[in-house]
Formats: sequence, structure tokens, C-alpha cells
Amino acid sequence: MFNFEKTVSRCAVVGHPISHSQSPRIHDAFARQFGITLDYQAIDLDPIAFEQGVHHLQAGGLLGLNVTIPFKEAARRLADEVSERAALAGAVNTLSFSRHGQILGDNTDGIGFIEDLERNLDSSIDGAEILLIGAGGAARGIFHPILSRNIGRLVLTNRTLSRAEDLAILAKDDKVQTCAFEDISGSFDLVINATATSLTGGLPDISDQVFHPRSIAYDLAYSDQPTAFMRWATSAGAASAVDGLGMLVEQAAESFWIWHQKRPETGVVIDELRSGVR
Repeated sequence: MFNFEKTVSRCAVVGHPISHSQSPRIHDAFARQFGITLDYQAIDLDPIAFEQGVHHLQAGGLLGLNVTIPFKEAARRLADEVSERAALAGAVNTLSFSRHGQILGDNTDGIGFIEDLERNLDSSIDGAEILLIGAGGAARGIFHPILSRNIGRLVLTNRTLSRAEDLAILAKDDKVQTCAFEDISGSFDLVINATATSLTGGLPDISDQVFHPRSIAYDLAYSDQPTAFMRWATSAGAASAVDGLGMLVEQAAESFWIWHQKRPETGVVIDELRSGVR
């Protein structure tokens, strides 16, 4: 049950399932930095009643919603207006409810990834050779933000190669290439896992040779233990292997800015979560 006092800001994250979400903890920590009284809840919506659920929450006076699996594409269709980055990603992870009743959609995943990589990990991808594994919603969310940097080359690979090829077409950039798992050659400065396989112990059927001694392996998923992808990268000789917890916090910070026009400090929140997650 939400707190409906007028001085309370109300937001939520919606998904299915949602009980594992760290978003309430993250946004509560952000709100404390500014003395904002925030009621932020995790809400499990029925997939067949997503639109009805969002309109119900909108009518309840919420500022907005974070949107996670499996609703990001449905949120894109529901929004009355979307930002350029949401349109490019083809998905929405942040909804805002305007005073005039409009639903505004944005996607903060890409900026969250870039902020984590460049600020928290102190890594530039200028000139980098990058391998992106996966071509679904997670990959689409970071694809164009990666291309906004002066990278050397981006190789897209996916178990179903045609999906990677469809994504590459959107780039219209000769720095983007596609390759089947078995045809990947050479090593990369940054190897990104944008699939969910490692959370269940699975790995892409890709050669260890994609890693070199200075490679960064980045798993967009996060867990309370190193993921299978992270363990594989470390054993294959990568310089470092990280999960997506920092990206989660950074994309949440962008959502917080959209709703409150305040930019929270993220480093302390990442440290707080790390102490509890791992």
C-alpha cells in the first residue's frame, strides 16, 4: 500500500517476476541524499494486464515507473511520447506521468552502461575493439550509446545470427560487423555479455581466444556471486570481469534525474549494494 500523503513522492518498478529487484533499495538511497520522502515499491504485474496496471498506477498519482523484464517493449508501445534513445533502443525502461495525463517513455540503460564503464571503472572505449554477445533487448539498449563513442570496431554475435544482422543494419556504420559464434577470430578489448545465459550457468559457445591480458569482460546481468561468464573470462585470462550492478545503479540515477531533477551520487550506493550482494 502506497503512502498517499501529499509530501510523499511515489514511484515504483514493475516487472514479472520482481521480488529480486534492487531498485527500491537504490532509489531509497538516492532519496535520502536529498531529504526526499519517497515511497518506491516493487510491483509484480500480470503480463496480460500490463497496460491496465500502468494506467491504474498513473491514476494513483505516481511520478513514474521503472520497467523491467518482460515489459520494456510493451512500455514502448504504451508511451504517448518516447525519447530519441528509447526510440533507437526499441524499448522503454522509464515511464513518467505528466500533469496533462501523458505517458512519457525513456531508456536509461545505455547511459547507465557508459557511465559505469567510464566513471566507475575508469575505462574509455575510444578506439576499442568490442565484442557484443547477444542481440535482444539488453543489447539494443547499449548498442547506440556504444556507437556514440569513437570506437575502433564493434562485432555483434548471437546464437541466431540473423538477429545480430538485424541489429547491425540499424547502425549504418562500417565499424559494425556481425559474426557467427564459430567464426569469431582475434581478441577484443571489451567483451560484453548481453544474454541471460550465465545466470543459469550457461555460456556462449565462443573461443577463449576472444580475451587478451588487457581485456575487460562485462556481464550486463548481476548476481550475489560472480556469474558463469565472469568466471569464464577470468579463467581465460581477461584482465578484469565485472557484472552489471554498477550499470543498474547508474541507469537508476538517470531515472531519478528524470523524475526529480536531482543527480544522485552513485558510488556510495554501489558500494553499499556490493557489501550486501557479494
